[in-house]
Amino acid sequence: MQLRANGLRGFILDDRHALLQQPLPDKSARFLSPAQQPGSQWSSLALARLLRHNRSVKFREHLVGHEDLSQLKIDRGAGSNMVSHRKRPGFLTAIVIIAASVLAGVLYFRNGNTVEVESATVTTAYPSQSFTLLNATGYVVAQRKAAVASKATGRVEWLGVTEGSQVKAGEVIARLENADVSATMEQASANIGVAAANLQQAQAELIEAQAAYNRNSELISRGFISPSAYDIAEARYQKAQAVVGSFKASVSAAQANYRAARIAVEHTLIRAPFDGVVLTKSANIGDVVTPFSSALDAKGAVVTMADMNTLEVEADVSESNLAKVELDQPCEIQLDALPDVRLRGRVQRIVPTVDRAKATVLVKIRFVDHDPRVLPEMSAKVAFLEKEMPDNQRAARTVVQPAAIVQRNGQSVVFVIREGKAVETSIETGERIGDVVEVVKGPKAGEKVILRPGDGLDNGDNIKTTAK
Repeated sequence: MQLRANGLRGFILDDRHALLQQPLPDKSARFLSPAQQPGSQWSSLALARLLRHNRSVKFREHLVGHEDLSQLKIDRGAGSNMVSHRKRPGFLTAIVIIAASVLAGVLYFRNGNTVEVESATVTTAYPSQSFTLLNATGYVVAQRKAAVASKATGRVEWLGVTEGSQVKAGEVIARLENADVSATMEQASANIGVAAANLQQAQAELIEAQAAYNRNSELISRGFISPSAYDIAEARYQKAQAVVGSFKASVSAAQANYRAARIAVEHTLIRAPFDGVVLTKSANIGDVVTPFSSALDAKGAVVTMADMNTLEVEADVSESNLAKVELDQPCEIQLDALPDVRLRGRVQRIVPTVDRAKATVLVKIRFVDHDPRVLPEMSAKVAFLEKEMPDNQRAARTVVQPAAIVQRNGQSVVFVIREGKAVETSIETGERIGDVVEVVKGPKAGEKVILRPGDGLDNGDNIKTTAK
């Protein structure tokens, strides 16, 4: 505001700050509180009261030595300009608020329009699914498997294997206490030596008796000796022959006793019956092992082992589908423990009997492709194929349901669900695999796509999946 006085000393207040720096007029002091009398600083409350009193910015400064107020006048134009200047920021603020409200309304309407859709997951499939005649489930078993035990009863003294140990045929995997049978074997070995020495002595006597008999025979033919002397020499010779035969039999008996003692010692040594892997360990050092495990707290088998080269899958096939299975038929084996691996197999045996309780026939499938990760008792799925699959068709393919593919602007697209919105994605398809289509270029396996998207669905729309 601007206050002008003709012939008087006055001042100009351009803003509120300048007004606060001036002393209060005497005539305006009545609008102020005692704390805001002339000479003190202006407070916000005092300023508000003063402005309310001078609505048209009619503020007069006290005049020094002049009492005539008739010469004073107010410049209306300056006040009008100031008022318009104060109103302009409020007008701009109103425009900004209206624009923001319109934009917020548009965004709210856009985001609030949620489309309910059905979704499906992009997965992987194998071309062999198109040539599958029958699917069956079963378990991996070892054709050659044994629970290794001892024929002798004794306490385990040494154990040289653990679960997973690779063993060779004939390798000692455990030993029982065998001090007693080892002593018996040593005794039998000594008896062989005794019998052999006796035999040598008898053979020496036989040689001497034979020489005496030959001399007496010549002498009696010339009449130099009596017949009784000849008979004594002959009897001695025959006796020496009998003694040699007896000691030969003693040697044989001693040798047989040694073999029996050695076998008894061998029974305390537990050996691997074939090349394989130890699956389980049933006994530890100090446990008593007995052949039939009839004693209290006694163990039967020490370990259980299997030949991993003889693994096969035993699958139950319904008797109504038995006509679809034949010997040497190609198969594809999938293990639950290795879901991304497909192994080739062939039908090796069909057990010629039916399980009346389950109405199934047991079919055994051997592995053509061997994987060291395959273990006995793994759960397996077997696909009986119509024909052998070539190597270039054994790899997994990314597939999608055909209902997810639509045409937009002459191009095949799918709508991928990302962060609750529909994202239009171009797709290039390949051959058909069963009920799905191969994805050559487009969404990746694991992504979710919208099934049967309508014409009203656009890129970026909010979507909500519904339960099927």
